[in-house]
Amino acid sequence: MSAFSGQIIRIDLSNPQHADALLNLLDQYACDPMGGNASLPSDVQQNLIPRLQQVETYRGLLARADGQFVGLANCFLGFSTFQARPLINIHDLAVVPEARGQGVGRALLEAVDQLAQDEHCTQVTLEVRADNRARQLYLRHGFVPGDPATDAMSFWKKPIEAK
Repeated sequence: MSAFSGQIIRIDLSNPQHADALLNLLDQYACDPMGGNASLPSDVQQNLIPRLQQVETYRGLLARADGQFVGLANCFLGFSTFQARPLINIHDLAVVPEARGQGVGRALLEAVDQLAQDEHCTQVTLEVRADNRARQLYLRHGFVPGDPATDAMSFWKKPIEAK
């Protein structure tokens, strides 16, 4: 894997260039098999930025190389009640196909680590599909899946219908 020669920048949701990049990268990710194989619905594309602007715990990063945005990390601060400190969850980590294998994902993870240190977080968390090839990147970066005897957890969800 080569070293990423671009830059990682903090997303400013009031910057139209950043907002457009976030939407574009997230839509590309949504179209990928790991993201569901479908473009973001138009209501999500219209509402995501204004709604994210209202979420105080949102922390986003963009990777830029040669004037193009090539990667995205959408993160949210949470809180560990067992450690009485904040944590940061990587909700989305996406790299455009043509930039994969160039160190973009690793650079984004390193930037998330720095963000977690700056925010005095106890840990960085993420969920990953069993068939996601990025699992090897996460392992190399120090993430552990947990001890199956004591830490095995599954991701459950319950949809809530909008009223």
